[in-house]
Amino acid sequence: MIKYISKLIYYKLLGWKTTGFSDFSQVKKAVIIAVPHTSWHDFYIGVLLRSVLGIQANFVGKKSLFNPLTGWLFRALGGAPVVRKTNEKQVDAIARLFQEKEEFRMAIAPEGTRKKVESWKTGFYYIAKKANVPIIMFTLDFKNKENKFSEPFYPTDDIEADFKFMRKFYEGVVGKVPEYS
Repeated sequence: MIKYISKLIYYKLLGWKTTGFSDFSQVKKAVIIAVPHTSWHDFYIGVLLRSVLGIQANFVGKKSLFNPLTGWLFRALGGAPVVRKTNEKQVDAIARLFQEKEEFRMAIAPEGTRKKVESWKTGFYYIAKKANVPIIMFTLDFKNKENKFSEPFYPTDDIEADFKFMRKFYEGVVGKVPEYS
């Protein structure tokens, strides 16, 4: 029932479409990067799309967010608390989540903010490398009302070439707030 309602809202009421890679049954673990992240609207589009596609998609947050008052909501939305062991780096802690779970697709905005940025943060890239999982690129194209997925991409040892490749996927994509795209 929820999937039906999500499809009605996503496709009919909002007029969105999906293109590109869609066989998530073959990719149980991945880092999904959503670009451009320009508005709070990106969140509900992502949540609707997750329901439409019938896939589990997660996000991470600091442990304190998962308290008795709000923890149930964040977990229901796919959240996973990051608990760093003594002297453990954030990348290592998140990579460990991939090892601990049978299915874990972490969605993240590489800009790290909803404002316009000149360069992406690199944490998602190093998490994918450390966890040995692919990166799937995902557009939040409000101009064309399209969510496009790339084929799974395994990062190489050439971060500069990999970022150039990934940024090319997003050329021409316009976020909800165009001036931040």
